[in-house]
Amino acid sequence: MKVGKHTYLADNNVYIASAYSLAGPYESKGTFREYFDTVMEDDEWKCKSHELTEIEMQRFTIGECLDRAKVNPMDCDLILGGDLLNQIVPTSFSARDFNTPFMGLYNACATFGEALSIGSCLIGGDFERVICCTSSHYATAERQYRYPLELGTQPTPESQWTVTGCGAVMLSKSKCDAPQIKGFTAGEVIDFGLCDANNMGGAMAPAAAKTIVNHFKDTGRSPDYYDLIITGDLGRFGRDTLHYLCKKEGYDIDNLNDCGSMIYSEKQKAGQGGSGAGCCSLVFCSYIYKKLQEGSLKKVLFVPTGAMLSRDSALQGESIPGIAHAVIIEKE
Repeated sequence: MKVGKHTYLADNNVYIASAYSLAGPYESKGTFREYFDTVMEDDEWKCKSHELTEIEMQRFTIGECLDRAKVNPMDCDLILGGDLLNQIVPTSFSARDFNTPFMGLYNACATFGEALSIGSCLIGGDFERVICCTSSHYATAERQYRYPLELGTQPTPESQWTVTGCGAVMLSKSKCDAPQIKGFTAGEVIDFGLCDANNMGGAMAPAAAKTIVNHFKDTGRSPDYYDLIITGDLGRFGRDTLHYLCKKEGYDIDNLNDCGSMIYSEKQKAGQGGSGAGCCSLVFCSYIYKKLQEGSLKKVLFVPTGAMLSRDSALQGESIPGIAHAVIIEKE
């Protein structure tokens, strides 16, 4: 059922039947170590390149998510997912190992929100089971978007640390004791004209604010309807900017936080915090999902954010458009 211009509320139950999280070694030293299902012993994970590592990360996480749900890959209707690398190679190549239909998605670091939104619509139709998965790897993202690690380039104060991690969920039509997707608010591409590729949080915050405000206007809800409103990977600067922009629109949100600003401890030298397509999926599939399952969180507005740039667009002086999708997740 469509509500307003941007929001869709689920007519049928869409259960998040299982979730699985895989964290890199640096991420395991951060805030959510006790919530991660598996921690990689090193960044290579016995692979010959970091790109091959990210393929293995996706393959492993999807497989474990299927096993946790006790579902054979042949009984899964679709895999939806993406990553940050050229032509989403890690996700596409990992899908070779599953005899399951696959659709690759790309909304930068907001891809997990896109996958959850589209997957919930399919479950609301004739699909029974859909896997949603995203990943990122610090070394592969640095090589593509900035500089290879071997150059030892110093980050700027606005920079964030690309999360090495992967998260996957299985959406199901079958009733179970699990959190449910109750709907989503689709985001608009918002461009405030920022051109600094190091300032991702500043570029994405306006899109996150637009989506959150649209969600409240479409649904008639106030921020206190939710126990937690959490964005994807704005980092500390982007989170503070988002809070300011929402307050400017009349929404002073006390229960607002950000996966990127939370994932690393203060002792870690991670700049403004975490980023990457695996940032929000890792935090969701570990900390948020388990808090929903245990009942300490009951209603969450999950807002993955993405910076829609490429290496070429940045080098050509283009500005950085942002996108954000808000997914309503509740546990009855």
